[in-house]
Amino acid sequence: MPTIERLSTGIPSFDKLIQGGIPKGFFVAVCGEPGTGKTIFSMHFISQGIREGTPCIFVTTEESKESIIRQASQFNMPFKEAVEDGSLIIIDALMGAKEDKWSIHSLELTELLKKIVEAKKKLGYGDARLVIDSMSAFWLAAPAMARRDSYYVKKVLTKWNFTTIATSQYAITTGLGFGFGIEHVADGIIRFRKSIREGVLKRFVMVEKMRQTQHDLKMYEIDIRDGIGLIIIRPTKYRREDLILPQKVVEKMLETALKKELEIPEGSG
Repeated sequence: MPTIERLSTGIPSFDKLIQGGIPKGFFVAVCGEPGTGKTIFSMHFISQGIREGTPCIFVTTEESKESIIRQASQFNMPFKEAVEDGSLIIIDALMGAKEDKWSIHSLELTELLKKIVEAKKKLGYGDARLVIDSMSAFWLAAPAMARRDSYYVKKVLTKWNFTTIATSQYAITTGLGFGFGIEHVADGIIRFRKSIREGVLKRFVMVEKMRQTQHDLKMYEIDIRDGIGLIIIRPTKYRREDLILPQKVVEKMLETALKKELEIPEGSG
């Protein structure tokens, strides 16, 4: 078997779950509800690249560039220094000022990819790490296009030697993503979850898919700590069923979806 070059996520305890890291060149979906740890996981991935001397690009659609840099400093990640020395480019798709070269002002995939390629040329040819946080912002107007758009994004980025992490939001009310498009396209799926147990917020992570990898199949409880970032605590004792919506809620959702599909007016049932 040929040797697979793997990139550390920057979280040693997580790397152990995926045989040492993400295979180079992969397009990995990091999915979950808001507040589950997706952004911090992605920041670890970029921070590790910075420390290894790899060119890095971080696209932010839900926080400003300044917010990302401040958050990174909270976990001792050298984003500020890397931006200053030119080894990291942060593309601001939320609050980017017009005079900021590394910003986009409309949530259009073509504009995003054009700016990413421009940044890659600035950083130089060869391997690079890329985070898009999040892809969901580009599907707000047309969620049904998520799968097609994901194919397009992956195809373009692969040509530019990126190893990519793309986050995707899940709606709190339904637990559903935007058409499940990115998961079908991704080489790997890392799922983040959260639950309230005895009045305390608990966060969890599971590797659901990682091609070319004998990955761990257990769900792990995680924590986020100042000065450190994301850490793996232990395998969870909860069943997967404990962390999803109650059966009655799921049944009601399916009933509503079926009525919409059949164009049956609500309440006529």
